[in-house]
Amino acid sequence: MPVLEKRMKVGILQTGRPPAHLVAGYGDYPAMLRRLLGDRHDYSIFDVQGNQWPQERESDRGGCDAYVITGSAAGVHDGQPWIETLGDFLRERAGKSKLVGICFGHQVMAEAFGGRVERARIGWGLGLHRYRLRCQTAWTDPVEDIAIPVSHQDQVVEKPPAARIIASSHFTPFAVLEYPSLGAISFQCHPEFDPDFAAELVHIRPPEQVDQKQRNQALASLQGPHDNPRLGQWINRFLMS
Repeated sequence: MPVLEKRMKVGILQTGRPPAHLVAGYGDYPAMLRRLLGDRHDYSIFDVQGNQWPQERESDRGGCDAYVITGSAAGVHDGQPWIETLGDFLRERAGKSKLVGICFGHQVMAEAFGGRVERARIGWGLGLHRYRLRCQTAWTDPVEDIAIPVSHQDQVVEKPPAARIIASSHFTPFAVLEYPSLGAISFQCHPEFDPDFAAELVHIRPPEQVDQKQRNQALASLQGPHDNPRLGQWINRFLMS
């Protein structure tokens, strides 16, 4: 008789919402993550931006096996109380539940664990970015690089002491991080973004943020092949390890 794979309870910590006019066509961020990771997990969604939190904050028992922190239009230094509470939650759950951070989640995780995040002097990251793999892990594949949609203005500028760099680029030196002692990984990129959705985000950036040359380059890059499914496999492999 085949051994049934254990279903994990995955909590999605929703830290933001896409532009309202795009939700009908692409879904919200939890829906995008569920498409990326598939139906092998049992999902619970917590609107932490709306101050909805998992109940096991003070206990090791029950609750979710893992938490995925979504992207957000918010910045980690916006001074909103829920962001500080999220940092406390991540520190409390580290080593108890698996943690996965995406974009804003990547940044808030870095700040929570002793790193530093700033507005990137190099400007907006848009389009399809390519990262080079710096080391192999039990959850990655032996590939040289990955190409994934991005949309961010802030980024990690100093990695936390417990983190090691898995992938990087000139634009994003701390693009993918792993925290081996904390049971956590994080990505500056957006493997859950359909390239068409990422292109919509490029279109709505005002000219004072993105000039026409960068806009055109970002849109052209999104026509190329991407590794979103591969990163979905990596995250699932990490969660099930």
